[in-house]
Amino acid sequence: MTKSSGKQMIDRAALPSMMEAMDNARVLCVGDLMLDRYVYGEVSRISPEAPIPVLRVARDASMLGGAGNVVRNLAALGARGRFLGVVGDDPAGREVSDLIAAHDSVPSTLIEETGRPTSIKTRFIAGTQQMMRADREETAPIAKETRDRLLQTADIALGDCEVLVLSDYGKGVLIPAVIEPLVAKARASGKPVIVDPKGEDYSVYRGADLVTPNRNELAAASRMPVESDGEIAAAAEHISRTCGIRAVLVTRSREGMTLVTPDQGISHLATEAREVYDVSGAGDTVVATLAAALSTGADLARAAALANVAAGIVVGKVGTAVAYAEEITAALHERDRSAIEAKRLSQTSALDLIARWRRQGLRVGFTNGCFDLLHPGHVTILNRARETCDRLVVGLNSDASVSRLKGKGRPIQPEMARAAVLASLTSVDAVVSFEEDTPQTLIEAIRPDVLVKGADYRVEDIAGADFVQSYGGRVILIELEPGHSTSDTIARINGTSG
Repeated sequence: MTKSSGKQMIDRAALPSMMEAMDNARVLCVGDLMLDRYVYGEVSRISPEAPIPVLRVARDASMLGGAGNVVRNLAALGARGRFLGVVGDDPAGREVSDLIAAHDSVPSTLIEETGRPTSIKTRFIAGTQQMMRADREETAPIAKETRDRLLQTADIALGDCEVLVLSDYGKGVLIPAVIEPLVAKARASGKPVIVDPKGEDYSVYRGADLVTPNRNELAAASRMPVESDGEIAAAAEHISRTCGIRAVLVTRSREGMTLVTPDQGISHLATEAREVYDVSGAGDTVVATLAAALSTGADLARAAALANVAAGIVVGKVGTAVAYAEEITAALHERDRSAIEAKRLSQTSALDLIARWRRQGLRVGFTNGCFDLLHPGHVTILNRARETCDRLVVGLNSDASVSRLKGKGRPIQPEMARAAVLASLTSVDAVVSFEEDTPQTLIEAIRPDVLVKGADYRVEDIAGADFVQSYGGRVILIELEPGHSTSDTIARINGTSG
């Protein structure tokens, strides 16, 4: 099989256009769905009952886990498709149904199996340290009736999709009696099959176009050493040859990926991550990006290169995260984008970042304005706002919003320029634009711990103040520097020029 080896330099010029085509992607994902619960708190003492820490719970959160994380990633990419899975007839199953319904670009069919509990993984976290994980799950094969309904639904759904993903977490959904007919149907339709594998016997995936094991999974399945580039390539070739799988993509955390294919040989893709904080869920990001790219007609090598970029973004985040389309596009357009540019975020990306800040126990502040012709008064209020919190988010009125509020001829500086100047300030940690006249909707999405405005406002007149105070947040008024006003500056300029 080997035709080439070494670090592969794939032409990145075609990758941005692949991202632009993501809304045409159609992916069918079938797999093990689960509920991921996170219990956050602080530890300040040891239990008197046993030598164990006592976690004082502050809050908890739930999100889709297992194959559900593939759905989250597909939605973040802007791709479309279908998801098929199995849940129990229980409260966790209903919670999963609600969570997955939020991703309307990837409609899902969840088959309830009476008596089978929905898989739940509960993680207990003190600060940023995971203390323990408790699992509630059933790993026995799904019932025959459930299997038949799943296959019937998949047969119809595959007709509307271009790629099949099998996300196997070993929880009893993707048993051989399900895998074999699904792979056969996809192959007969000429549609690629990507498998995120589980276990040590990859022959159950025979006929698949690609499997995506990590290094440890590859070692277990091949029973071969996987320390060096050469050993990983040899183990991947062994899997391909003995299990009847066309290609193997090995994810290697800090060392990137290795792709082994029959026509292009061996490609080692260097990591795109600057720092690796958490590899949780990175495999799901890789699978989702690969599938979406292949669905748009990309070849496997370029699809893998795009997936490598997406994985580099996700492992730089804490927790089971996703890579958003705009993050990938920004990374492609400027691989070494500056910290200033990285602060300019869409609302979706900002909420993702804020969630990570909160997992680290950081307090989030918010202020907003037009910031047209930034002056010392603006700088002072932003510096003082930052002193009230650990991270400061600035809501920026869009050009249309400024024009409605300030009148004809405003803004003087376009939105991108105003955002760039704000992002250059050390006091500002994120800049998020909004189209409305007030930031009320943005504030409700962010739920800041602190809302800051100038003292020329009354608290009752500040957009979002009542909302922030309703959950115990603080509203702080800061005295303004006298003699500074954008409108006065513009008037003086007009007077001088006239």
